[in-house]
Amino acid sequence: MILFEIKDGVGKICLNRPEKFHSVVKNLAFELQSKLDECALNNDVRAVLITATGKAFCAGQDLAEATAPNAPNIGEIIHKHYNPIVYKIRNLQKPVIAAVNGVAAGAGASLALCCDIVVAKESASFIQAFSMIGLVPDSGATYFLPRSVGTQKAAALMMTAEPIKSKEAAEMGMIFKCYSDDEFEKKSWKLACKLAKMPTKGLAFTKKLLNSTFSNNLEQQLNLEKKYQIAAAETEDFSEGVNAFLEKRKPNFKGK
Repeated sequence: MILFEIKDGVGKICLNRPEKFHSVVKNLAFELQSKLDECALNNDVRAVLITATGKAFCAGQDLAEATAPNAPNIGEIIHKHYNPIVYKIRNLQKPVIAAVNGVAAGAGASLALCCDIVVAKESASFIQAFSMIGLVPDSGATYFLPRSVGTQKAAALMMTAEPIKSKEAAEMGMIFKCYSDDEFEKKSWKLACKLAKMPTKGLAFTKKLLNSTFSNNLEQQLNLEKKYQIAAAETEDFSEGVNAFLEKRKPNFKGK
């Protein structure tokens, strides 16, 4: 249910259940968790790209599995299937890009929004579909969406389940960029490769700072910036960056 490859420093995780629009079942969730762990531990991976085959990105939970007679309760599904994915993405010390190739609905939209950078096809759309079946947003939706678009827009999108095309999503700050369908695959891969060639530890420290920014006050955040700036200045990539600048050449970062 997951296709995985490592190329040019990028760990590409591709959801592969197109006949069901990549709706999430237990095995897919556990495979995704496993591949995220592999990307975290493999030093050859310096950036992660999450995308999908076919016309959809992810339709959220497979309701047939969730409502089957012997299915676990919804709390257990969230606790074991979804929340670990969100934690792994946010704690992975490498940039994670969501390349949304089609509709991202419910927990599928949450999966995209918890990534560090989200890009999407022009024809793709995002739907907070939970209210359509009487549920509440989960998998981090109520955490990430208000922080990117504000509480007014987040509330409206969650309560009305109105689909948002990727161009509008980019304009409102929900995602980084919208690419034309023809250029989407090329440009999203180019972005992932660019990040894989950057100073990986410095990007990891930046991610830690961003993870803390909404819970810290200004003094705490300034102190944390100082802490990670000191750590970044001790990396080999910092030395390489300074030398490259002084020598007027492109840096060759190693992620060390």
